[in-house]
Amino acid sequence: MRVVLDTNVFLSALISPLGPSDTIYRAWRAARFEIVTSVTQLDELTRASRYPRFKTILQPHRVGAMVNNLQRALVLDRLPPVEEADDPFDTFLLAMAVAGEADYLVTGDFRAGLLQRGHFGRARILTPSAFRDEVL
Repeated sequence: MRVVLDTNVFLSALISPLGPSDTIYRAWRAARFEIVTSVTQLDELTRASRYPRFKTILQPHRVGAMVNNLQRALVLDRLPPVEEADDPFDTFLLAMAVAGEADYLVTGDFRAGLLQRGHFGRARILTPSAFRDEVL
């Protein structure tokens, strides 16, 4: 099973140990599924972790360890063009789902419109809680 996790899921895993996002991240670390990511997303994760609102709650060494761990995932160098997401900053997530032949795209962003789609290509789009409860 291949899964694209929105960057907000990775950040949530770092912020809320034992929450749904952390449970998903730990399940991947236990080899229960394969994560599809990209150079674009790894750059975004590093950049977002430095935002002022995260600086006081995220420890840089934990972010670095996560980025290093994600090097074991399916890391895509190039992403295909796909239809624009409602939030243009999320278009790369849709491209990762297509290029990585993902079964699921997991996002905690209710405002961006991804969850309202329900599916993109073959990927079912779920919240972290729904993915944890229904798939794991």
